[in-house]
Amino acid sequence: MPKLTVYDPSMCCSTGVCGPSVDPALVQFAQDLEHLRRRGVEIERFNLARETWAFAQNPVVRGTLGRKGTECLPLILVDGEIVCEAKYPSLDELTGLLRLDQATSPVPLRSK
Repeated sequence: MPKLTVYDPSMCCSTGVCGPSVDPALVQFAQDLEHLRRRGVEIERFNLARETWAFAQNPVVRGTLGRKGTECLPLILVDGEIVCEAKYPSLDELTGLLRLDQATSPVPLRSK
């Protein structure tokens, strides 16, 4: 299964529901990531404001930020390679970037 890594710009949280205005793109993206997790995709997500170490440790991300600045964020990586930058892709786009069969049913969530 592929690994998806998201490098977000500086923000208070990744859900988009805090602060004075809700960003619907972030809300949808968070839902899309949860859907992909249920399908078994390994997902890591880093916020520039709180996890700068993750940006500094990844040479691909560090180099892209050095060349393009923070305007390239968010950076979306699949198995360590940048597949999307400066926007949050839709679920259909993510499914294509991850090369997932859209007909595959999601993996059920485990109950506690």
